[in-house]
Amino acid sequence: MTVIKINAITVPPDGGDELARRFAARAGAVDSQDGFEGFELMRPTDGRSTWLVVTRWRDEASFEAWRTSSAFGAGHGHGGGGGHGHGGAAGEQRPVAVSSELSSYEVAGGSADRD
Repeated sequence: MTVIKINAITVPPDGGDELARRFAARAGAVDSQDGFEGFELMRPTDGRSTWLVVTRWRDEASFEAWRTSSAFGAGHGHGGGGGHGHGGAAGEQRPVAVSSELSSYEVAGGSADRD
């Protein structure tokens, strides 16, 4: 069953464009991860400062395998890539996020995709 992970990332008013730029710079980085099904970065349009990162995974094990991988660490500033996570050393990017919160869901209903 598909697992949905939503990371709600709060950024300062002037940080959204930088967050989007960093995600664009890493576009496709997770696409080849086993069990990965899709990703969207959601920009708020109602004055909020919280962006949503929505990912879909085949199962919880697939998500956990990615979360504990070196690719995740590099993409989130834990050892190399800068990402939207932590930084501070010379040449590394500073964090964009003020805070983030991860939520988990599974699909319980909906409508079929229509083309």
